[in-house]
Amino acid sequence: MISTEQATTVTWGHPALELVVDVAPDGPAGVRSLAGKSAHDHPRAGQPLVELLVAGEGRARASHRFSETAVGRRLGYTGSTRGVDGKWLELHVDLRDERTGLTTRTSFRSVTGVAACQITTTVTNHGPAPVLLQGVTSFAAGFPGARVEDVDLVRADSEWLGEGRWSRRPLRDDVLPDLNLGLHGQDGRGRFAAVSSGTWSTGIHLPTGGLTDRRTGRTWLWQVEHNGAWRWEVGERRDGAYLALLGPTDIDHQWHQSLRPGESFTTVPVSVAVSESGLDGAVAALTAHRRELVRPHPDRSALPVVFNDYMNTLMGDPTTAKLLPLVDAAAAAGAKVFCIDAGWYDNGSSWWDSVGEWQPSETRFPGGLGEVLTRIRARGMVPGLWLEPEVIGVRSPMADKLPDAAFLQRGGVRLVEHDRYVLDLRHPSAVAHLDGVVDRLVEDLGVGYFKLDYNVDPGAGTDLGTDSVGAGLLGHNRAHLAWLDGVLDRHPALILENCASGAMRMDYAMLARMQLQSTSDQQDYLRYPPIAVAAPLSVLPEQAASWAYPQPDMPAEDFAYTVCTGLLGRLYLSGRLDLMSAEQQASVRAAVAVHREIRSGLTATVPLWPLGLPGWSDPWLSLALRSGNVTHLAVWRRGGDPGPVTLSLPHLRSQHVHIEVRYPRELPAWTVEWDTATGSLTLTPTPHATASARLFRIVAG
Repeated sequence: MISTEQATTVTWGHPALELVVDVAPDGPAGVRSLAGKSAHDHPRAGQPLVELLVAGEGRARASHRFSETAVGRRLGYTGSTRGVDGKWLELHVDLRDERTGLTTRTSFRSVTGVAACQITTTVTNHGPAPVLLQGVTSFAAGFPGARVEDVDLVRADSEWLGEGRWSRRPLRDDVLPDLNLGLHGQDGRGRFAAVSSGTWSTGIHLPTGGLTDRRTGRTWLWQVEHNGAWRWEVGERRDGAYLALLGPTDIDHQWHQSLRPGESFTTVPVSVAVSESGLDGAVAALTAHRRELVRPHPDRSALPVVFNDYMNTLMGDPTTAKLLPLVDAAAAAGAKVFCIDAGWYDNGSSWWDSVGEWQPSETRFPGGLGEVLTRIRARGMVPGLWLEPEVIGVRSPMADKLPDAAFLQRGGVRLVEHDRYVLDLRHPSAVAHLDGVVDRLVEDLGVGYFKLDYNVDPGAGTDLGTDSVGAGLLGHNRAHLAWLDGVLDRHPALILENCASGAMRMDYAMLARMQLQSTSDQQDYLRYPPIAVAAPLSVLPEQAASWAYPQPDMPAEDFAYTVCTGLLGRLYLSGRLDLMSAEQQASVRAAVAVHREIRSGLTATVPLWPLGLPGWSDPWLSLALRSGNVTHLAVWRRGGDPGPVTLSLPHLRSQHVHIEVRYPRELPAWTVEWDTATGSLTLTPTPHATASARLFRIVAG
């Protein structure tokens, strides 16, 4: 314990990370520095460490932001403790507001050697009366040592078929206009806020963002780790830019929670990675941190190639006759998981609003679904099924078998979204139903892989048995995570794919538990590469499953183009492999062999973007994965300028390198020119193909 009389700062960390918190008695505690190296020379923190919006207290000044709340300004430091929880080093900073009796504990945890930490804040009511919480920051801090004029904001919009559209813009470029705050003697009132509501946590904006100082390279990169509603905001104070990270709030998400005397509330976790060497360094730090967050699982080392029958292939219409040839072809190509996607439970032609029992179709599989699953196992693959467990169709027999309290509702009415009810996993009967479904499919049918989809968003939440609609949703979100933990506790080898209309729930509450992430539902192979290239900003490479769906009628360059989209991550195959020519099948086998080479070191790779962050319409795209002296480099030409194009690989500057095309090797080679002095690679593609792609392996030394 450190008392306020003994110190004016609390310093904590390890060789890769240092946190300095100002705790002087004449002001609120605040982060002076969070960096990869000592930075005690920064000015004293102005932004309070905790912002706490409480009914009856509000903000200290009128605004729409989570900076300078009345309680936040009054929270005084009462002590700090350090601890160790397995591999995690921990720091707990305790604050108290004497007027309300509210106390907060902000907990930082980090793994030695990783320049990132995970943060939560717990609020406890030690006062005599209930307090209504309207918003609590998981983390709030000024971005130290930087002029707003020198800082860029890195962020991404997202939607179905257009996931992860990243941008990097100066804060002064219409994000935070220069208002001459010094003249006015007051902080600003505006902010840039990214907000996500409902249960599609990545359906509009991504919970990941960053601030980077162009002059010094100092960078923060953050993520809100929640499978529901969240908010992050960046604004300007007179002492510089600030950051606030939150889960649900009253103003955004109809969330408030009454905290009675003795009760506590803990925010959703967030993580912040730091670097003194720009965005690439912060991405490397956050990548390492994500690897510490994810649950141990055999899949993390096996990384099997998955074949899924859906995308541009069976499209939700599986039958025994269609599947058996695909099973044989997928096994011959080298797949180790075969997932039967939507439709396996459908006896008719309209299943959308009747799902919920998850019994195999008798009309699609005359000999039983077990016949197909047995064939999958006989070909050396793990059988998988698509499942959308959280919904019950309005025509499903399960709709009348479960009580109303097992569903999200408003005003006593079950919520309906696209002809589905949504289960409320706070209710034991909802959990029991889902446990029964999973256990039956695993234990009776031998399923070892589930693609868990989620194609609806029920909105703000439920008002049943809760203080607010948003609080009901938060309870459901947390119960959903507990259900996933229970499934994997009972079936530790079961592989779970995270899917929600592609990647509408691509957050690290989910991905800390699930083994791989569908990156999109995009069916246009020409539009998929920017999604796949951007994915490692949000997801570990070994979790990012981008579709490779070559088709028999594709020209050779287009065939290779779509296969390349899946190679730098988890190779996720589809396509009519059973109808391909011998040459095309050989090309797929060659791609799988190359992927095996990549995956042997995939969990140690760091992503790089040699052409910068991908633009949705960019004519050239590139992604690299670096591990040791090996760099795997994928490049797509999407039309327009036929080249040449020059890529920046500064980590290879002044080094002699060996560059070879790994896929496709049977097509005409691109011209390759390496500039050792600048670390630049110039490529000239085949002139005749409009769209083409190549995967290179670069070895230094």
